[in-house]
Amino acid sequence: MTDKIKEQILAIRDTGLTNMFDVNAVQTIADEMEFYELVIFLEEEKIKYVNFILTGKGE
Repeated sequence: MTDKIKEQILAIRDTGLTNMFDVNAVQTIADEMEFYELVIFLEEEKIKYVNFILTGKGE
């Protein structure tokens, strides 16, 4: 997980628009915010995303 993806996740979290465990909603918001790296990451690395949300640690 890159620093850019972490920043994008945190930016979405800071909007307060969705529960961060609602991956589909996070992906939709990422698309709307033009965070295309995160959109792709959520498709390919959902487990790493959830781990980051739970622990705050990205690999």
